[in-house]
Amino acid sequence: MQRAAAVTTTPSPFPDAAAAALKKMKRMKGAEEDSDSSPSKSPPEERKKVRKQVDEDPEAAAVASESPDSEWARLPQELLLHVFQYLPLLDRAFASQVCRRWNQAFHMPELWRCFEFELNQPASSYLKATHPDLIKQIIKRHSNHLQYVSFKVDSSTESAEAACDILSQLVNCSLKTLGLISTARPSFMEVPKSHFISALTVVFVNSKSLSSLKIDDTPVDDPSLKVLVANNSDTLKLLKMSSCPHVSPAGILCVADQCHGLRELALNYHLLSDELLLALSSEKHVHLEHLRIDVVSDNPGQHFHTIKKSSWDAMVRHSPKFNLVMYFFLYEDEFSPFFNEEVPVTHLYFGRSVSKEVLGRVGLHCPRLVELVVCANGLRPLDEELIRIAKHCTQLSAIGLGECEVSCSAFVEFVKMCGRRLSQLSIMEEVLIPDHQYSLDEIHWEVSKHLGRVWFPDMMPTW
Repeated sequence: MQRAAAVTTTPSPFPDAAAAALKKMKRMKGAEEDSDSSPSKSPPEERKKVRKQVDEDPEAAAVASESPDSEWARLPQELLLHVFQYLPLLDRAFASQVCRRWNQAFHMPELWRCFEFELNQPASSYLKATHPDLIKQIIKRHSNHLQYVSFKVDSSTESAEAACDILSQLVNCSLKTLGLISTARPSFMEVPKSHFISALTVVFVNSKSLSSLKIDDTPVDDPSLKVLVANNSDTLKLLKMSSCPHVSPAGILCVADQCHGLRELALNYHLLSDELLLALSSEKHVHLEHLRIDVVSDNPGQHFHTIKKSSWDAMVRHSPKFNLVMYFFLYEDEFSPFFNEEVPVTHLYFGRSVSKEVLGRVGLHCPRLVELVVCANGLRPLDEELIRIAKHCTQLSAIGLGECEVSCSAFVEFVKMCGRRLSQLSIMEEVLIPDHQYSLDEIHWEVSKHLGRVWFPDMMPTW
């Protein structure tokens, strides 16, 4: 009895609304029962009576509208938009055929602000492609709604030319982000330069608020960058243009001089200069957050210039928290200009074999290093170099070693010196060489003890 009393005295979260709705439902049900038992009134007259009752009472109308069909019909526009945003494009197209209202929702501008054109040739690619009819519809009805656009093209020149054709028709758009992505070899480089530049200029001129631009592996050139700066200098924040052979150091310097809001920049090493770093370090420029440099050798024995330590120092003073990411794809005899003085690199990746001497210089001259990946080294153990890195690179929290050799005892000492700040430790099993102190069966226990978590060597690279 006490339990029952406790239940009945618990207040309802909506006492008034629930009671009112229950009364109206009973009243409507009673009216239907009366109509069934009374032969004097015909069903149409009773329906008119109930309809009048519902129209006069908003609460009754809310209860009467709780059938599944009416709920979908009365779905608020903003909620319908939210549902459509989670649907894949094909499912959204099918849903647009349900009713006129859903078809109108399908064409709401909010659903067309972000779009990825996938351009692949069926004969040479297994990837799906955006249907040509849909592309025509987008250009005709939604080009002025597009804001965040990317193009994914396969290795065929036809796909890259199709992307240029679409870009040249976006005369009524004002894009905020544009990305040109080659899923295989850089097919945009096979397009006639004049065709590509003409199409890109259409976007640069009509988009007055472009903030993000990714145009790696394209034939963009200095004059087209001047057009970009002339129309979007106040809004451009991210520019990625690695492997753009037609851009000169003067062209990228023009961007840095005019786009004071630039926060992320990715380019090849041949575009990096002391003048560029000083421009990015000027008082009128915002603090740079990410600078990615690809150091790539096209031919063995290629010569690389040196960046002054004073230029790097100016960059660190102006943007003390910026990330300097460097990818090296060089031959061993091409590293002579690098790491002879202090470099503020934070993330360092060696894609080809790198010598013990270079890794030794990294340990001495890269105090800001956070992440290090060495894909290959050779047959000489890296014991001394690894200990030196642990000693001088006090911010190191991630390391990956591939085709290298390190003795088990030196590796344990490295982990002991770095301690639990090593959040990522990806070491191939064949890297570790057993010695008089540790075997392969023992080392994972010792390393786990110093890391504070269970650790095992990797069977395959994870970077």
